[in-house]
Parts: sequence; C-alpha cells; structure tokens
Amino acid sequence: MSRFLLITPDKDFAHRVRLATNPMRGMLAHFEADYLPQSPEEILGEQGSQQYSQKGGEPPEVLIFGPGLPLDETLKFAAAMDLQYPDIALLLVATEQDELSLQAMRSGIRDILTPGADTETIRATVERAALAAAGRRRGLAPSAGEGPNADGGRVIAVMSPKGGVGKTTIATNLAVGLGGIAPMSVVIVDLDLQFGDVASGLLIDPEYTITDAVAGAGSQDSMVLKTYLSLHPSNIYALCAPRNPIEMDNITAAHITHLLKQLRQEFQYVVVDTAPGLGEHVLATLEEATDAVWVCGMDIPSVRGLRTGFNVLAELDLLPEERHVVLNMADRKSGISIQDIEATIGSPVDVVIPRTRTMPFATNKGVPVLQEGRRDPAAKALRQLVERFKPNWEARPHKRLHRRAVMQ
Repeated sequence: MSRFLLITPDKDFAHRVRLATNPMRGMLAHFEADYLPQSPEEILGEQGSQQYSQKGGEPPEVLIFGPGLPLDETLKFAAAMDLQYPDIALLLVATEQDELSLQAMRSGIRDILTPGADTETIRATVERAALAAAGRRRGLAPSAGEGPNADGGRVIAVMSPKGGVGKTTIATNLAVGLGGIAPMSVVIVDLDLQFGDVASGLLIDPEYTITDAVAGAGSQDSMVLKTYLSLHPSNIYALCAPRNPIEMDNITAAHITHLLKQLRQEFQYVVVDTAPGLGEHVLATLEEATDAVWVCGMDIPSVRGLRTGFNVLAELDLLPEERHVVLNMADRKSGISIQDIEATIGSPVDVVIPRTRTMPFATNKGVPVLQEGRRDPAAKALRQLVERFKPNWEARPHKRLHRRAVMQ
C-alpha cells in the first residue's frame, strides 16, 4: 500500500507531488482522473475497483485531492472519508478563500495547497499531514478525555511578575520539548499582547495573529481556529501576539477565556507565554490553567516580585494546583543562594537553569536550544522541566526548605 494517494488529472501537479514525496521514502499512487470513486472503501480497495483499488498492506497516510476535481463533490467525499477513516490525513488543492477554508475544515480537510505550489511547499505540507496521521495512530492526538481532567488538555501558564527573566525563552523551549512528546498536539500562545516575542523566539513570520483568532469565524468554530495557527518545524503550533500593540485594546479577558477553552479541547498541551505582571489577561489565563511555571531570575527584585505574586494570587484563589518554580540564569557569583530564594518565596525551586552562553545565542537566532538538540547544562535543565509534564510523571519528594533570613 502506498503512503500517499493523489487524485488529479493534472500531470504537472502530479509530477511536483512525486518529486516532493520521493525523499520521504513513501510510494505515491497517482490516479489520473477528474472524478471521485463512489465511496471511500473503493479507493482503499475494499470493493476492488480496477482504477482506484490499492491491494493489501496498511492504509495510506495522506490522501491528496488535486486540481481538476469538482469542489462540491470533493468536500462531500472528504467528509465521508474523515468520518470512516479519521487516521488518514486529507489535503485539498484549491485557490484559498475564507469561505472555502471554513467548508474544507468542516469536511475534515487538514490543509489546503494552491495549484501553483512549488515542490518544497508540497513536501512540507505532506510531511506535516503524514506526521499528524502517525500521531493519531499512536493515540497522541488530543481528545476531550486527555490531560489532567475531562475538560481537555493541560493549559500551562508561564508566569513572571517581573520582566527580563527569560520567560519567553522558557516558554518556547517548553513548547518545543513537549512537541517531542506529542507531535502536532502542542500549541504555544503569546499573551504578551503588547510586546510579545514568541514569533521572533521561534523565527516565525505569522500570517495570522491572536487578533484574528478571537474575532470572526475562528471564535465560533475550533476547526477554523486551527487555520489561524502557525506551524513550527518542531511540530508545534503557535498563535502569535498582535503585530501592533494597539490591537491589545480589542482583546478582552473574556476573549482569552474562550480561546483557551477552545484550544484545550483540540490540543494535549497549551503553553501560554503571559505578559509580566498580573493584568486582566493573565488572571483570565490563570482561571483556565492547570499548571503554572513560575520563572524567577537570580536577583532580589525578581525574587521579591515572585513572593508578592504568590501572596496576591493565593488571596484571589488563583494559584493552579500544579506549580513549577524555575530559577533562570542561575549564577553562584550573584550573591544570592538558592536556599535564600526558597526561604523568601516559601516554595522549593524545582528546576535550576544555569547561566550559559548558549541560551542568549539561541534566543538571538530564533532557534530554541531544545530544537537544536544541544548538550549543555541549560539544555539539560530545560529537559528536566519538560519531563515534569510527561504523562504519569511523578514528582520526587521535595527537600526540606532551608530556613534562612527572608529578603525584605
């Protein structure tokens, strides 16, 4: 059985698909036809059609509806295919329009290619679709029952009352690391709506931003919402901050609440890079969060800010059950010890990320250290953070807090 199936009368497009899929070690079956079979079973060989039948073996991973097919019939056929064979990823070749995107997503189409797409674009799109199909077969695709409760996936808020502590660097590396655990089932959301850096931290030039996602059809239909997400090479999705800080005024706390509810039903992990402080958008995030990763620098203002943040949120009853304290840019020569920090905030430090040259260099390149697979102390510590979110992970007993004088 071929890994990839293509139906189209367009020989030129079929040639580009063949060039794109050759390096992927998967056979391409091209059916040169301007019509569709009578049923999904026919294309998979269960009814023995001479033209469409594929004999034996595993079912295909990706089915491509190429140019030259009747659009309405294709969407109906795709809907039936998606219902009966949800582990096969469906791609549509058509000129993209907003209305068509909505119809296609509702029919189970995973992605849309334009008829003039080049070989590299086709290859990247088919690769993503094949990876998603493999994820479904391994049971990695999220469902309403996954995560810590029946409400959906885990919402991980990456927090810091103070700026400049490397919060975005931690968030992007956490998302990339989780992408290795659950490919195509992780999304990172940039909720620093004025000055968010997730796009630059992941070297993404997003076509859409969170402004688009919270308004219009995306807010009403989760399948449409997915079309506003940017795909990153590490097999995660990103929803980036507005291009213009002024757009923040159009995004309310209610928008954030609804957005996170939508995303947690579609993804196993939702990583939220919040803005510094405790503004309304941050509080709305905490109401939906299952976990909070608190990032602290090795300086007195950062430590005091974290202690104050804990106290305020405890009074508001907004501290998520799962709390992970990360000490970033740790340096023995800073004049503050880890024991001092723990005594001040009243909580153990779970992960210590040492100051290294690798982290700022990777941040400036827009390539997270966990994406590059580097082996240095900072990358090792970041992997420890990722490990805390693996299914069935059990925390080691915390050491007893060392009681020292608390910073005033």
